[in-house]
This record gives sequence, structure tokens and C-alpha cells, in this order.
Amino acid sequence: MKKLLAATILTPALLIANPGLAEAPDFPTPAPVAYLTDLSTGAVLFSKDADRRMPPASMAKMMTVYVAFDMLKKGEIKLGQKFEVRPETWQRWHGPEAGSTMFLSTGEQVSVENLLKGIVTLSGNDACVVLAEGISGTEPAFTSRMNEAAKQLGLTNSHFGTSNGWPDNGVTYVTARDLAKLAAATIQNFPDYYKKFYSLPSFTWGKTLGAGADITQQNRDPLLGRVAGADGLKTGHTEEAGYGFTGSATQDGRRLVMVMAGLTSSNQRIEESVKFMNWGFRSWQAKPIAAKGRKIETAEVQLGDATTVGLVAPTNLTVTLPAGAAPALSGKVVYNGPIKAPIKAGQHIADLIISSPDLPPQTLPLVAENDVAEAGFFGRAWAGLTGLFGG
Repeated sequence: MKKLLAATILTPALLIANPGLAEAPDFPTPAPVAYLTDLSTGAVLFSKDADRRMPPASMAKMMTVYVAFDMLKKGEIKLGQKFEVRPETWQRWHGPEAGSTMFLSTGEQVSVENLLKGIVTLSGNDACVVLAEGISGTEPAFTSRMNEAAKQLGLTNSHFGTSNGWPDNGVTYVTARDLAKLAAATIQNFPDYYKKFYSLPSFTWGKTLGAGADITQQNRDPLLGRVAGADGLKTGHTEEAGYGFTGSATQDGRRLVMVMAGLTSSNQRIEESVKFMNWGFRSWQAKPIAAKGRKIETAEVQLGDATTVGLVAPTNLTVTLPAGAAPALSGKVVYNGPIKAPIKAGQHIADLIISSPDLPPQTLPLVAENDVAEAGFFGRAWAGLTGLFGG
């Protein structure tokens, strides 16, 4: 099926008034790698070496959590299901040389829910391996699931050799762009699980030696309590990777996702992450393009009981522009066509690409205005004849 481009110059009602230049604002940062995107519009607000392959450290745990969320959604595992802490696993991930820990005990039976809290909130290396072994039998078998999920998500520059991001001589690597895609997929595909697990301020698990007191650890997310609307995701740190963070926040209907990596200290990670997210909200703004339900274009339909279908805005469509800017915008509708029936109202069948001379294009979804059923026998026969003879 050929690619069909239907050019649509935006009408004055869709254009931003007082058109002018809209040069993207700059963000000076010591982070070797930084990336910021607006999920509401798909706009990339900042990119610094975003496709460099790098060790993720504990940010790899986002993929472990993604796989678990997907299995929970499909009913393949349950939150209350319990997995045992194997003695060998406890031995490997116990002690000061094992990194962040949930303080699991050998032989302990731990629910999927609590393991996920231990992974997300406490960054427990032990919790990751117990979950991986409980789900797939072995950690390598689970990392195969991780890599299959990465492939399905289009993470073309990522590979996972462990469930927790522990250094493995370069087998595990990611890019900032891929981490942002993974964060976006987690937020969009599993909103309820994301809300349940990713913004807990602290979690209590395990007992101290001797006194047997409860162990409570704080969430290391540098945005929580510092940036309005912050609700995830994951920090990471090893000597090899430095200090990194993938984070997200939402304000006034806009959701931003950020990635920073290669910072030199925990304090620098806090400072730079907060500055970066605040810059994204203050230096960029959403501008309306089309109200929900507005018809933007008409697409051709093949083998349907109608020959065309309207393409409408599924929500209030906006673009992200530098604050205070009002550039001239143009748009075109892109779809693979003609589109084959049957088509359901609300089905995503096309995209509106908004362009400006000074900014990268932004892609917004368009959906079918109404149902289009398959044509009957005579309709299909007539379509075949007209296609054959050009009628």
C-alpha cells in the first residue's frame, strides 16, 4: 500500500496569530547526556547526545518493571502472587558490595506488589532478581523478555543483560532517547500501575540486625517534592555510568519526560534535574491547533460502504512552542492510503504533521470521524472493475 501525503495548509483559525521567528531556547547543562520531550505533542524540547549508547545503571529497572506491568495487565501474574528468595540470590545480592537493596531475607516469600515497590522506590537489586527468577525461572530467561519488549517498543539502541542494570562489561546499554520512549510507554500503556508504584515517597521493608527495627528508605527521585506534578520515574548510579535520572512531571495538561546521565554526584543530579524540568515548563508552552472533534481532512477509503472518511482531532490538539513565540505554522495530513474498510469511529488512521521554519516538526494523531463498514459483494466487484479500467 503506497504512502499518501495529503497536504493541508492550516486555515487562519488554526494558525497562531502574529507569525514570527521561534528559535528554540537553549539550556546550558554540565550533563554529558540530556533529553527532554513533551508527551502531549511529541515535541523534542532539548537533545544533547541523546543517541549515545551508555550504561543505564538502575534506570534499566524501568524495563523490568515494564515487563511486570505488561504481565499484570494480561493476567499472567498477580500482585498478590509470591516468589521465594532463593539462598543463592540472597547471597549474591546481600552486603555492601551488592549495591542498593530491599533487605530481603533468604527463604522469604514476597509478593509481586512488594517486589515492585522494592524495585521502584528502593532500587533494590535483590528485588529485581527475585522478581525475574520468580517470573521466568532464571534471570537470563527474564532478560530475554526484556529485550523482546524493547524490540516491540522500538528501542533500537538498547540491550539488557541483567534485570537490575548491574555493570556487565557493556552487555547492557541504552540511549537517552530510548529511555524516554520506555518511560512514555510505561505512563501511557499502564497508567493505573504507573500511578500506584512510581511516586511512593518511601517504602518500609526488612529489619535491622540486633534491634530488629523496621527499615524505611526514601525514594531517590530528585523531582518528588521539588517540582509540581512530578510522579516518576527512576534514578541510576554506578561508577561506570555516573549519576543519571529518567523523570516525568505533569502541569496544566502537559506531561514532560526528561533523561539526564553522566552527572558527577547525587546533589548535582538533584540540582540539574529540577532545573531541567522547570526549564521545560517555563521556557515552552502549549498552543492550541484544533478542538476535539474538529474535522481536519478527508481520507479515501478502499472497499468500504463509503468512499471517504473524515479525519478529526481525538482530543484538543496543541503544539509546543517557545514561550512567547508566535511562529507561522503549516500542516499536512499523512496516512497510508487508501485506507481499507472496516474502520471504527475514533480509530487512529492518520497524523497531522505541524511544521515551522525554525522548529522540528510535531506529529499529532487524527482519528476516523465515523464507522465505515466493508462494502457488500457488488460494491467490491464494482471497486475492482473501476480499479481495472480506471472508471
